[in-house]
Amino acid sequence: MGKLIKEFKEFAVKGNAVDMAVGVIIGGAFGKIVSSIVDDIIMPPIGWLIGGVNFSDLKVTLPSVEIPGVETMQAATINYGNFLQTLIDFIIIAFCVFMLVKFINKLARKQKKEEDNKPAPAPQPSAEEKLLTEIRDLLKDKQ
Repeated sequence: MGKLIKEFKEFAVKGNAVDMAVGVIIGGAFGKIVSSIVDDIIMPPIGWLIGGVNFSDLKVTLPSVEIPGVETMQAATINYGNFLQTLIDFIIIAFCVFMLVKFINKLARKQKKEEDNKPAPAPQPSAEEKLLTEIRDLLKDKQ
């Protein structure tokens, strides 16, 4: 049991696990923001354009069924409006993530290009070359 706790501590304090946890938390908050944008800003005008339809109210009601000697089964609904709402949320979130990744890649390419344009430092002589230079200089001094 002690080994398991030790391994968990090592995992939890690694940068990747902490970064992933922060990403999940930020992603959840970002999802709520996008859902609010879709629900409160984008969908009302779309509903207004198509005749005042509220997407979340769109559904198909299946008929109730009466079987003699058995309880009456309540009518079921297929809430395709909620599905459309969720689909639009997903498309907007996916587009935002795509744009974010595209922006980050652009910054990375720009930084790499700047690094590539820096002049390379002059190559340092190897240890053998340094030794041969010292020997040459000593021989010159003796003459």
